[in-house]
Amino acid sequence: MLPLVRIGAEILTVGDVVAVARSGARVEVADEALDRISETRGFIESLAADPHPHYGVSTGFGALATTFIAPERRRQLQLSLIRSHAAGTGAEVETEVVRALQLLRLQTLASGRTGVRPVVAETYAAMLNARITPIVREYGSLGCSGDLAPLAHIALAAMGEGDVRVDGVVVEASDALADAGIEPLVLEEKEGLALINGTDGMLGMLLLALHDLENLMTTADIAAAMSVESQLGTDAVFAADLMALRPQDGQSVSAAHLRAFLAGSPIVASHKGPDDGRVQDAYSLRCSPQVHGAARDTMMHAATIASRELSSVIDNPVVTIDGRIESNGNFHGAPVAAVLDFLAISVADVASISERRTDRALDPARSRGLPPFLAHEVGVDSGLMIAQYAAAGIVSELKRLAVPASVDSIPSSAMQEDHVSMGWAAARKLRRAIDGLTRVLAIEVITGALALDLRAPLGAGPATGAVRDLVRTVAAGPGPDRFLSPEIEAVTELVRSGAVARTAKENS
Repeated sequence: MLPLVRIGAEILTVGDVVAVARSGARVEVADEALDRISETRGFIESLAADPHPHYGVSTGFGALATTFIAPERRRQLQLSLIRSHAAGTGAEVETEVVRALQLLRLQTLASGRTGVRPVVAETYAAMLNARITPIVREYGSLGCSGDLAPLAHIALAAMGEGDVRVDGVVVEASDALADAGIEPLVLEEKEGLALINGTDGMLGMLLLALHDLENLMTTADIAAAMSVESQLGTDAVFAADLMALRPQDGQSVSAAHLRAFLAGSPIVASHKGPDDGRVQDAYSLRCSPQVHGAARDTMMHAATIASRELSSVIDNPVVTIDGRIESNGNFHGAPVAAVLDFLAISVADVASISERRTDRALDPARSRGLPPFLAHEVGVDSGLMIAQYAAAGIVSELKRLAVPASVDSIPSSAMQEDHVSMGWAAARKLRRAIDGLTRVLAIEVITGALALDLRAPLGAGPATGAVRDLVRTVAAGPGPDRFLSPEIEAVTELVRSGAVARTAKENS
């Protein structure tokens, strides 16, 4: 039973966002949040009656900020704002991303600093609970003023326009709201801006990425352990006293994992001592904790930025505690965009070293006695030759995806919005990069499992052996060539679900 996520009582956590976005956890707007919203709405209504213009309340938007709008035209102003900004195009954005987007905008509404009425927050909560997912398109956000087009598609659905998905089926928003007993919103002054000025899309994707990378970094460590073990590498280089000479936090965590995952391995024990014959292992084996650790440190920095953003009120204009309505630049996505790009660099690096470990296992000149490509009948069978090609192709793409989006900018809105973050684009490419890393690690795990089998009669250690046995539930062991693609997909799902990482930890 998933816990109820209360909005506006405390700051949301990564776990809250994942629970709502992926598992459909229900939400509830806290009473104290509704009280804050009501109080702030009073400030907006007093300003709406003022004959002097106030941006977002009685004026147009962007380059039209100096145009006064008469009271009788302001509902049309809000409606026109949402309709015109819901201009996304391209493929549909994933349901989990849209739900994260809805949830994070709702948290900002619950801050009481945006000036909306309580019914607006309650409507967003009701849509989440009814599993009404507006269709959001991939292109349309420049990451400043926030994720405008994606957020506008959410608001449009709340108004009963556009298309949504309910349990995967596309229906008209008006029908979905009616079936759920939700009254379509009719927006009043300021509410249109409050619904679209936010970094919620890029932040939601950052939070989901951090959750996924926690699993993938442990998986990278167990994959490296399987490679080190099956290629007769040494675990001595991962010793705690050596790691202490370079006190990088992430490196220490990864090295500790490698020590634990290799503990008790008969294969490692079989070649310890002065007769080993090698002075030191190749970098891809020996430096695994340094590379994985750098990615972990990047994640820690990104988590700090994400935590601050979760605690933020992103809107323009914003209503201050003392009742002023002030323009600001907090909607600029630069802090989030930069760490999204930073993570894409680390993802590419971890995938790159993983692919190099896989390649070593398939090369008889470097694998210390394993058959070429781990083939059953060399010459007749190709073994895992093309699986490595797949990993190499993904790694090549990840290098392209590591090129930062946040250093790009393109002016818009008649040069009023003349510098943008491209944070949404950074988040979109990070999602693809994480999928690529998942597949590269799965190929290394498949390779390591087969290489461990081929070291028989020597046995694998408890952790690596348990992962090898898990792989064998969906992929066959040594033998003639077979259709590999389904096995790669199946092991990829074991990696993505966290089963590989859990199995390694439970047996170390």
